[in-house]
Amino acid sequence: MMNQIILAGFGGQGILSMGHFIAHAGLLDGKNVSWLPSYGPEKRGGTANCHVIVGDEEVGSPIISSASVLIAMNGPSLEKFESLVEPGGIIITDKSLVPIKPTRSDVKLYEIPATEMAYELGNATYAGVIILGKLIALTNVVTTENFEVALRSILKPSKHFMIPEEMKALEQGAQYEC
Repeated sequence: MMNQIILAGFGGQGILSMGHFIAHAGLLDGKNVSWLPSYGPEKRGGTANCHVIVGDEEVGSPIISSASVLIAMNGPSLEKFESLVEPGGIIITDKSLVPIKPTRSDVKLYEIPATEMAYELGNATYAGVIILGKLIALTNVVTTENFEVALRSILKPSKHFMIPEEMKALEQGAQYEC
C-alpha cells in the first residue's frame, strides 16, 4: 500500500512539521518514505505545503501527481490541491478555517474543527496533530507508537513536555466523528 499525502496551508500552521512527523514515523515503521516540503519566501502567513509518501514499495519520485489524501488547513489549499486527489481518495479539512467544501463528489470528506479543538486544549499548535490523528485512524499510515517516537526525535528537548498533550490531541482527532 502506498499513501501519497499532500498537506497544505499557511506558513506557521505547522504544515511542514506535520509532514516531517508522518515521514519519520513511517521510517520507524520500516516503510519507504519521501518528504518534500515547499513554502514561499515569506514563510509565516505565506503558503506552505509538502508531499509525503509512505508505503511498502520504493518511492520513485517525491512529487505527487495523484494523491490518496489531501489535508487542507485553509480554503486556498483546498481549492489548489483538490483536483490532485484520486477518485475515492480522502480530503481532511480544518473546518475551523476552511469555509468551503470540495467541488467533487468522488472523494471522502472529513471536516474536523481542529483549530477550535486545539484552542479548547489550550494550545493552537495542536490543530495539526488533531488532523493527523484522523489521518492515522483512517489510513493506518503509521503507528501511534512510532508517531510519539517521531515527536521525541524531531521536537527540541525543551518542547518534550508538550508530547503527552499532543498525544491526547492525536487521540481526539482519531476519535472525532465527522
